[in-house]
Amino acid sequence: MKLDPMQQAVLLELANTERSLDVVGDKAFVTPEQQEVDRLTKEQQRMLNASAAAQMAVDDMEAEILRIQEDERKLRKRSADDKAQLAAETDPERRRDLEHDRYSAKSRIADLMGELTECHNQIHALRNNRDNHGAKCDEIARQLEAAKRAADAANEAAAAVQDPEAHIAELRAQLPETVLAEYDAQKNDSDVGAADFNGRTCGGCYIVLSGPDQQRINRAPADELPQCPECGTYLIRKQV
Repeated sequence: MKLDPMQQAVLLELANTERSLDVVGDKAFVTPEQQEVDRLTKEQQRMLNASAAAQMAVDDMEAEILRIQEDERKLRKRSADDKAQLAAETDPERRRDLEHDRYSAKSRIADLMGELTECHNQIHALRNNRDNHGAKCDEIARQLEAAKRAADAANEAAAAVQDPEAHIAELRAQLPETVLAEYDAQKNDSDVGAADFNGRTCGGCYIVLSGPDQQRINRAPADELPQCPECGTYLIRKQV
């Protein structure tokens, strides 16, 4: 669909206004920006829970490593004590018991060394997983902060509109009939006729598109409204 870049801003305002007009009695809400805040808030909580679980796994493994190291220390001391006693012991039966105990200690130490190696390998992966979750939490926090600012502005603008239906009618009057027909058809198909595109993510379904799709959309002519390959929404890019 083609549309003059100046009118694309009108179409985006129309789409956002219609999406925000969820009427229950005399109430009218929720702006798309607020919906994004709600989505990110849920995603943040999910990621925080996952990050906490990742940290707990690291803590458990570190505690296991400390336990193995303490057991190893005790066994090495026991082996050293057995060796010292063997040097002075002359009773054959007592020497046999000491040698058996020392052999058992050395055997258990070997087993612990294998367990310790395995634990060190695991904790490396667990720490990487924890760090990755932490980075994702930081990124979501940044996205949420930006989304909240956008939602505050959008909610303020929506509150300033005394009659949303009249505002919608004014916006529709500024657009060509052919554009409105295609927009309405897409809206009936996927509930979202048009949305913004930030260069990576569809503002209709909030899916981060693949690299080739991002390039195709970003490189489209300025007067063309490309569609999201996932939901079909007409994507409106920021004018430069």
